[in-house]
Amino acid sequence: MKKFVNDPKQFVPEMLTGIALANPDTLKYEPKYNLIMRADAPRADKVSIVQGSGSGHEPAHVMVVGKGMLDGACPGDVFAAPPMDYVYETVKLLRSDKGVLLLVNNYTGDRMAFDMAKEMSEAEGIKVATLFINDDVAVQDSTYTVGRRGVAGNFFVMKCVGAAAEEGAELDEVVRIGEKVNSVTRSMGIALTACTPPAKGSPLFELGEDEMEVGVGIHGEPGRRRAKLVTADEIVDELLGAVVPDLPYASGDRVALMINGLGGTPISELYLLFGIAHRKLADQGITVARSYVGEYCTSLEMAGASLTLVKLDDEIERLLEAPAEIAYRVF
Repeated sequence: MKKFVNDPKQFVPEMLTGIALANPDTLKYEPKYNLIMRADAPRADKVSIVQGSGSGHEPAHVMVVGKGMLDGACPGDVFAAPPMDYVYETVKLLRSDKGVLLLVNNYTGDRMAFDMAKEMSEAEGIKVATLFINDDVAVQDSTYTVGRRGVAGNFFVMKCVGAAAEEGAELDEVVRIGEKVNSVTRSMGIALTACTPPAKGSPLFELGEDEMEVGVGIHGEPGRRRAKLVTADEIVDELLGAVVPDLPYASGDRVALMINGLGGTPISELYLLFGIAHRKLADQGITVARSYVGEYCTSLEMAGASLTLVKLDDEIERLLEAPAEIAYRVF
């Protein structure tokens, strides 16, 4: 696999340097902690929103730091949770009179790092809360998780808590909103190829030319099953067949529909999948009221896509409609 890379160990710092240099008026970079933060953060009049997770999922999370979204992101190496001290120092740098909310995708390493950082921060008198995101319906558990995984649906949580924080909501209220959005968000993905982390230099797994991984995780971890490649209609049937009954979503619901690319899928194919899913949801009496197509939470150059549904109400729709100013302007 050919990549633009120098020393693989410097892949993440060099990427973060580029993000900061491309957005000098809005972002600051603290290399010691892999921290990308808003240039105007912290602010005493708002809760600071922080997320970490591994690198390799861009634009999540370092490219969605900005007004109305995250105040800071402190990733680890590719597909690795950030070290606890990165999270701890990030909390200290972003401490606010209104508190700090840590958004955590539900993986074992992430939970450990963020829980320990929270304990250490609270010992210093910092007001801090954690919110665990677990929208992936593909598996209940795996070697990477402590329950369901947090995947592309985390964007809806980020957007809503970011908007609420921008409005001046208190920490408890921001947490309530995030938990509410997470509770009505469900996702599942399918991979057509593996991906190659720079430090490894070879694919994480092998898929035959006529195979797909159903329910794949964003780190290449296996999903529900490996199957023969089928048509786009059948793939959408598979995804909706897992996602829709899980909440469940029902006739009369208004939803946000996201088709998220995993890094190596052309946008034309993502729109094709969106159109199919939109039609099939309409056939079930489910109205797509908000539409999201693009790359939100990737897995390096993996070919594949995930489908996310969010059940909408007036509060969630209002927060999703609130303005946001970020480096990655798809959301």
